[in-house]
Amino acid sequence: MTAAPVLDPRRTALVLVDLMDRIVALPLEPRKGTDVLAASQELAAAFRAAGALVVLIRVERPSVAEQPPGSALVAGLARDGDLEVVKRTIGGFQGTDLDRGLREHGIRTLVFGGIATNLGVESTARAAADLGYDLVFVEDAMAALTAAEHEASVRLDFPRLGTVVTAARVHLPTG
Repeated sequence: MTAAPVLDPRRTALVLVDLMDRIVALPLEPRKGTDVLAASQELAAAFRAAGALVVLIRVERPSVAEQPPGSALVAGLARDGDLEVVKRTIGGFQGTDLDRGLREHGIRTLVFGGIATNLGVESTARAAADLGYDLVFVEDAMAALTAAEHEASVRLDFPRLGTVVTAARVHLPTG
């Protein structure tokens, strides 16, 4: 992992993927979903304090009359001013207004966290890279169904797409 790039809060968004009760409760590795949630909440508070955009993406199953219990974002995660996106595929861009919303806010850099590292996070990040965004991945604000899946994304794939850091290395100027 390397030092985080200098982040401009006016041009940077925190993108948190699938922090929903039913997903946070899954048996995850290399850390529990509650640990991912705690790290993500701290990041979100720091981004909001700096005046940066927070994007919360959650998945809904397509073609079902009712979503399974626990399909809403974790209670208390969303705040006024956040951009909420509902996806119906693995990634957050396909079939949503995510790109338009980010561009309307002047966003150029995306900082990622969420569950699962190798699924929703990586799929969304790959599309973001294709769209020309600069990417930062917060390793300790993510988890997957297995440690091997998490590690493959963090050690092999993400460094090819952007910068991998820990939450302690993410700093935005406030004020």
